[in-house]
Amino acid sequence: MISGEMLKTPQAVLAAVKAGVVLDQADLYQFNLSGVDLQAIQLARATLIRANLSQANLNQANLSQADLRGADLSNAVLQHANLQGACLYRVDLSGADLNGANLTDTQMQWARYDSRTIFPDGFAYRASGAIGPKANLNGAALNTANLRYADLQESNLLGAYLSGADLTGANLRGARLVQADLRGAILIGVFLRNARLNGANLAGVDLRAADLTDVEFEQLESIAGADFTLVQGLSEEMRSRLLSQPVQELETIHPLTLRTTLESLTH
Repeated sequence: MISGEMLKTPQAVLAAVKAGVVLDQADLYQFNLSGVDLQAIQLARATLIRANLSQANLNQANLSQADLRGADLSNAVLQHANLQGACLYRVDLSGADLNGANLTDTQMQWARYDSRTIFPDGFAYRASGAIGPKANLNGAALNTANLRYADLQESNLLGAYLSGADLTGANLRGARLVQADLRGAILIGVFLRNARLNGANLAGVDLRAADLTDVEFEQLESIAGADFTLVQGLSEEMRSRLLSQPVQELETIHPLTLRTTLESLTH
């Protein structure tokens, strides 16, 4: 096993790669290898937790059974890489190129991808547990998740558990949030155009400056303590519907902004 003591710097890793050293089971915890050419590197069963591999060249790399939890692989080149059995939990795959990669038994839960991410042909990324456009996250347990600025447009989040989640600035255009639990979630500046919120629970949600243009939200479970200050696209019909909620809900104070739901809808 190659230890972090033997590979103290990115330069040492690069030198080892050039020398043809096999780095299987290496401990590269939190290493910064951003932009480094690691083509065909051998890192099977390596520890790469929270490593920075953004923009790295990992073409044909062997990362089978590697632990990449929380790693940054944004804009990385992973063409034909072997990721069989690897753990990509919470990995950032925004803009990554995984064309031809082996993703057999790869753990993708909560990995982040966007419209620029390239997956292998035939890989069912929408049902992999990863988070991104058109993802199938129905019933997903995303309580208190950090989803700031996530691209979740047209995603399926029916009955999802998002209580306490931070969705600041997220793109939820056309998302299906029917009967989702959003209690206490942060939706500041979120883009919700054409989203479906029917039956959702918005108690204590911070919706300040959110875009609610053409949102569907008949029969909301609760808006007690929700803050709608400076929301965009809220038609008078939509506002009237919200104001028709039970008085006790409208008079509930948001725990952070200290405004009642009624105040946020009328000032």
